[in-house]
Amino acid sequence: MGGWTPISPGRPIPGTGQNITIGATSTQNATAFGVGTQMLQLSAITGSCHVEIGPNPTALATSMLVKNTDPPLVIRIGAGEMIAVIQDASSTGTLNVVEFTH
Repeated sequence: MGGWTPISPGRPIPGTGQNITIGATSTQNATAFGVGTQMLQLSAITGSCHVEIGPNPTALATSMLVKNTDPPLVIRIGAGEMIAVIQDASSTGTLNVVEFTH
C-alpha cells in the first residue's frame, strides 16, 4: 500500500517552556530533556543562533542555524539529550524552547 502515513501533531508538555540566552559562547539548557519529550519547538526570539543537540552538546558557528526571521522549528530529540546555543555572527537574544510529545 503506497501513500502518506499520517502523523499526529505533537502536544506541548505543560510547564516545559524555557528561554536560553544567545551569546558569544556555547550555553546549554540547565537539565536534560525527560523521557516523555520527543520533539522541541525552537524559536529564536530576538537574534539568530546556532544549535546543537546531544547528551553533552557544544554549539559551534557551523551547527544548525535558527534564524529569528523564520517560523518556529520543530525537531526530534531523544530522552536525556540537551540543547546548546551560540550566537550567529554578532547577533544576541533569546532562544525559546518548548518540549513536545505525541
